[in-house]
Order: sequence, then C-alpha cells, then structure tokens
Amino acid sequence: MANIDPTPMREFAISVVRQLRAAGYQALWAGGCVRDQLLGQRPKDYDVATSALPDEVRKLFGHKRTLAIGAAFGVITVLGPREAGQLDVATFRTDATYSDGRHPDAITFSTPEHDAQRRDFTINGLFFDPIEERVIDYVGGEADLAARVVRAIRDPAERIEEDKLRMLRAVRFAARLGFSIEAQTLAAIEQRADQLQVVSAERIAAEMEKILVHNSRAQGLALLRQARLLPEVLPELAEVTDFTLLARELSLLEQPSFAMAIAALLRHTAAARSPLTAAALADQIAARWRLSNHVAEGISLALRQLPQLQIATELPWPQLQRMLVQPRIGELLGLLAAVERGAGERSPQTDYCRAKLALPAEQLNPPPLLTGSDLKRAGLSPGPMFREILEQVRDQQLLGQLHTLGDAIEYAEKLAAPG
Repeated sequence: MANIDPTPMREFAISVVRQLRAAGYQALWAGGCVRDQLLGQRPKDYDVATSALPDEVRKLFGHKRTLAIGAAFGVITVLGPREAGQLDVATFRTDATYSDGRHPDAITFSTPEHDAQRRDFTINGLFFDPIEERVIDYVGGEADLAARVVRAIRDPAERIEEDKLRMLRAVRFAARLGFSIEAQTLAAIEQRADQLQVVSAERIAAEMEKILVHNSRAQGLALLRQARLLPEVLPELAEVTDFTLLARELSLLEQPSFAMAIAALLRHTAAARSPLTAAALADQIAARWRLSNHVAEGISLALRQLPQLQIATELPWPQLQRMLVQPRIGELLGLLAAVERGAGERSPQTDYCRAKLALPAEQLNPPPLLTGSDLKRAGLSPGPMFREILEQVRDQQLLGQLHTLGDAIEYAEKLAAPG
C-alpha cells in the first residue's frame, strides 16, 4: 500500500460504493478508514461494508477483478486500477460463537447495525457514507473518539472471549492514538491476560511488531504492563527492575526494526549480559514467536555486539572494523545511540563509529590482500589453519602493517611455518 496514491485509492473506494448503490445494495465505508478520517488522519486503506452477498459482489465487479480468499467470512477483495490498489468488500454480518478464540464458528448475513455490534471496539465500529458524507454510528464510537478512549463494543468480556488477540489490539490502538483503555475493557483484559496463550505465535508476533516499531512503542510497553499482558508476551522481562530506563531507551530508538526493538528490551535481562546466554535468549524468543531467521539473527547479533560497540573506542581497529562493515551496522548504531542517550551521555561511542564509517572506502574496508587461492598457489596445504592465517593477515593489513600481496604471502608463510 505504501506506493498507492491516496487520492486514486479514495476515489476508487467511492466508486465501489457508487457501483454497489447503483445495483440496489446498501454500501458504506467501515472500520479503520472511518476512524482515521474522523481523527484527521489519512486512511492507509479502505473497507466497504454492503448488503450484497459475496456471489453478488463477484458478479457485479467481475471474476477477473475480484478475489474470493475471504468469501467464507463474507469478504471479497475488489481489484482497482494499478494506482488505486485494492479493497475488501464485506457483507454485513452477525458472528456466531468463537470456539477457537479466533474465528467465528459461523456467520449470518445481517444489517449494518448488527454488523457494527459484532466488531471489537467502538472506534472501529463506525460507518461512513462517502456519497452523503455523513457518519453512521450505532455503537458510540464518535463519542469515544472525542473522549480518546478504546472501549469494547457491548460486553468487554464477550468481545475478548471471541478473540483473545483483541487484548493486544486494544493496547496497540490506545498506544498509537494516545488514548486510554476504558476501565471495564481494561479490567476484562487484566482478568483474561493469561488466556492470550491460545492465540497463535504468528498472530502475537505480528501484533507485537506493530506495537514495538511504532513511535508510540514506549506507551505500548507501559500499557502492556498495566494490562498484565507483558508477562504473557515477554516473561523474560520479569527480572527487570529499572523499567523507566528501559522505556526511555525504547522511546529513543529511531525507526527501529522489529529485531532492534526486541533487543532493546532484552538487553536489560541478566541473560543478555553473557554472549552465550544472549544467543540462547534470542533463540528462545524467536522460537516462541516463530520469527523469521532475519529477525532472529538480528536480535542475536544486537545482544552479542552491543556490549562491544559500547567500548568501541577501546577496541583494536580490526575487531571494530569487522562490525562496522556488516550489513546491519545502521540498525546496531541506532540501538547504541538510544542506549547512550538513555543514560544521559552524548553518544561518544556512536559518534566514534560513525566517524569511522565516514572514512574513504579504501581505508574503511580495503579489498583483502590475500585469499585462500593465493595460499594454495604459494604452496600451502589447505587445512584448518587457513582461516586463522587469513584472519591474521587481514588484521595486519587493516593495521597498516602489510601493503602488498607479496607482504601478505611472506607473513602467511611465517605463520604456517612449524614451531
């Protein structure tokens, strides 16, 4: 959606409503796009709710322009022009019970009012008529937007029993919007926090990523603690005593990746103080949330290398250089800067590393003088020593002690000599 022009996207959403209305169906914008618009924010996407049944939506817009992936829940995706993207058209419905704590066991197509009543929070239960430009509010969502509260529709306990992930969603919406969670809704979450474990690891991870990479991540962390959800998602933080410092560092991260945000939290645990246990800690989180290898490796890298970067000015240049030339150094320095600023420092280690990164390429990362092929051509037999020899030759090159291939081979031969 990032490459979609909001004006064509909005015009397409209006045209879908017009086409449904012209065919004799009710049609309204629904959910988050209405909320964002009323808050003066540009909607990221649009959803349309309608009285048309899924098959009727497909017939109206054509099978080539529609996808029926969500048809079992009354949702048809309508494809717009390239510059407008796509949107979901959902038939007004009422949900049956949620036996699995995630999906309704059955749905019944119904009316706009019943459709609004089955949604999660009042601020997400609003409709908007883009033709007449008026809000349709069956659940008190406008008042809650004005009061800046996240409130469950009808009985909070029922809404959470239907889908336990709504507990994390309440935190995310409240943090991102700068809202509070309404008292009864918060109480219902606190009482059922331990039931979050029935939600799939992937859904929890996806929600946590949305909380932790957003600018409101510190508020999200505070709300997770307040709602008693933090021990359920990150029990590793139970031993942390200085949450003020942790939250400050988290807030000082600038556009962090998911991996760096998690590392910022985990670095305060005792396990992260040892390179060996830090790697195990990263593996533990990655396994529990079923994180991608890229994210898992980023967490492990940050926990292992952050302590070294915190003493960058004291490190031998070859050791620091290897960290500075790795692909994720930008992320790591962002984390380092947050840690230094969180402690009230002027980021001396970050500044030092960034000054080194500004060196000309031939100084920062000159091509290696020696390769394994060069060692073979010099008559050295391949073996376990090759890697150690190459690393030591590279160290001397970076320190300015070796300048030519001949120098490098001569030094390697001395290293390989018996005794």
